[in-house]
Amino acid sequence: MLKKLFGYNPDVTSIRTEVLAGITTFLTMSYILAVNPTMFGILEGMPIGSVFTSTALAAIIGCLVMAFWGKLPFGLAPGMGLNAFFVYTVCLGMGYSWQFALTAVFIEGLIFILLTITNIREAIVNAIPLNLKYAVGAGIGLFIAFIGLQNAGVVVNDDATLVLLGDITSGPALLAMIGLAITGFLYAKNVPGAMLIGILATTIIGIPMGITEFKGIISHPHSIAPIFCQFEWENVFTLDMLIVVFTFLFIDMFDTVGTLIGVCTKAKLIESDGSMKRLKEAFMADAIATTAGACLGTSTTTTYVESASGVAQGGRSGLTAFTIACCFVVTLFFSPLFLSIPAAATAPVLIIVGLLMLEPINNITFNDMTEGIPAFICIIMMPMTYSISNGILLGMISYAVLNLLCGNIKKLTPTIIILAILFILKYIFI
Repeated sequence: MLKKLFGYNPDVTSIRTEVLAGITTFLTMSYILAVNPTMFGILEGMPIGSVFTSTALAAIIGCLVMAFWGKLPFGLAPGMGLNAFFVYTVCLGMGYSWQFALTAVFIEGLIFILLTITNIREAIVNAIPLNLKYAVGAGIGLFIAFIGLQNAGVVVNDDATLVLLGDITSGPALLAMIGLAITGFLYAKNVPGAMLIGILATTIIGIPMGITEFKGIISHPHSIAPIFCQFEWENVFTLDMLIVVFTFLFIDMFDTVGTLIGVCTKAKLIESDGSMKRLKEAFMADAIATTAGACLGTSTTTTYVESASGVAQGGRSGLTAFTIACCFVVTLFFSPLFLSIPAAATAPVLIIVGLLMLEPINNITFNDMTEGIPAFICIIMMPMTYSISNGILLGMISYAVLNLLCGNIKKLTPTIIILAILFILKYIFI
């Protein structure tokens, strides 16, 4: 039954491992439940409680579709970066209402469904050269580790050098360092559920340090009535709507592509020819979740790079995604308890997962500069530009340009050339 429902294979994993992997992924991505309501709460007419509920519901729908249809161990929720574009660019910067932005997200979701049905998204992924696919996984490793270091205050902003080492002798940064030592020890000793145990242990240690703030246990779900299906159809056929929809579409597509490639590489779900298992189903889960999320009143729902933490824990099937969905269901009633887990407690897991994601770098052909330079650009630009999609786009552009200049025409398929041209035009005009 589990194999039919979730693609579960007892020869590869166990139910216990899948459940632990799901809980681990949930804990590393649950910060969105705190971030999203706070971010959207600055917009008039979007109550924080309603946004919390819509965020959880969008995640539940996305994870359930991924579990039963995609049968892959990935978690979905409203995406970081895309929510900032929604609030700060479209609403506060361009001056449009949040209803306008929700309409753009809804249209984006419908376009994604169409692109998935017609296999266009799958064709784009399969067009990415194998070495760049390995680079995406490694780049995401650096990116996710950087997120963890930043969340804990280990790496902080500096006007002169952009980044600087934070105060690791006190506060959240010290707690993260303690958690890293605990989680690293448990993982090195192959303790089952090492990452989950590390998160819980770090959270408890944070109580006497004054970092873990106990916010309660039970809370009833807030109504989403104020933001449910609040669309603004009168501006659908405007140039501004076209630009906003295209931007949402572009960022989400290549963030999702990068996440799926990176996590699938770690989970060994990529075939020898570079193709990925059940890619179309994964894209459809993402598209359906985005469309449903817009109806519920939240920004673009996407596959989370933090899914790598569950994969590193041993998650290999849709049972992991189903567990993530169940955890989000629980948060609807126990939100104060889950929101008590500080960012410093999940940061060690993201750092260790970042290390584990670097493994594919061993497969990259660095001695061939037409392969090595694009791969390196792809890897380094993800953390440096704080964007998975920028890493992929710049990697593909450099791959096409270098091989064209070196006369390696046979390596450049029509799809690669077309994508490179589109990516260049994207940077020029958007």
